[in-house]
Amino acid sequence: MLRESMGTTQLTTEYAHDYWGIDNDYATLSDVLLGRPEYYRWVDAGPLIRRTMDNAAQTGIKFDYDLAQRQHAEMVRKYQECGVKCHFLDADEALHRNFFARDNSVMTPWGALICHMQIKCRRADYATVIKFYQENQIPIWKFATAGHFEGGDFVILRPGLVLIGYCGERSEKAGAEQVAQFIRAQGWEVMVAPISRDFVHMDGLVVPLAENLLVACCDAIEPWLLKWLRDQGFEFVDVSFKEARTLGVNLMAIGDDKVLAMEGSPDACKQMRALGFSVEELDLSMFTLGGGGIHCLSQALRRKRLS
Repeated sequence: MLRESMGTTQLTTEYAHDYWGIDNDYATLSDVLLGRPEYYRWVDAGPLIRRTMDNAAQTGIKFDYDLAQRQHAEMVRKYQECGVKCHFLDADEALHRNFFARDNSVMTPWGALICHMQIKCRRADYATVIKFYQENQIPIWKFATAGHFEGGDFVILRPGLVLIGYCGERSEKAGAEQVAQFIRAQGWEVMVAPISRDFVHMDGLVVPLAENLLVACCDAIEPWLLKWLRDQGFEFVDVSFKEARTLGVNLMAIGDDKVLAMEGSPDACKQMRALGFSVEELDLSMFTLGGGGIHCLSQALRRKRLS
């Protein structure tokens, strides 16, 4: 399955499809890409963390480095308990937010797409991401180049159907449309939609949970997009606006009716349990207050193929 090209060992596209890659975001997860928050600190990196920092004098909330390390380690442990192999980006003092591994790359059925991050402290995330894929012989499929594009705005709803978002502050329309064209060229259908900057990325609004079932904040989705999703046959675990603002949508489906979710979204977790899902609630407060939940922290590298 290996071939030599220009002196480096690369994997064929067929190998990427059969071995590394995902064609869905809800079937059994076997491998996940994470990071190491060794240099984590709170900085103004978008609306979510800005809200935390702007209200800190009134709320008394402070960043706790040691707590953040324990919370991340517990997330890793839960993944491993579920039989998921965890892979890690290198920590880098300058790239102190690269451990939000959902955003700096996107995994597809054809290999990895390297994203073009917009905020200054993450613009060079590509360095650790490319290094990881090269060292692990995981094929790189495409690069986002037409405009800024970040992986949290790429949602595989089901095999053959992708939802892409952009808010302008992170992903831009030009970047979103370029990535959509990459996917359409493979014969897949894509919907591109603008979202509110308050939610930063599409995975703050919509995350797949199972076949034809989405976790979503329906109140925050444009009516035309909500209608399109319903017309596609999707049903919803409808997360309240209040819970969505604290990243209640931003959970991770492990497959086999297992879900990793965050504490602080009790209604969403209650709904999922009522549908028969086993839900593990994690305390990731240092990360949700800092701008990202478990979905933001995790890039699926390999799931059970459904197509």
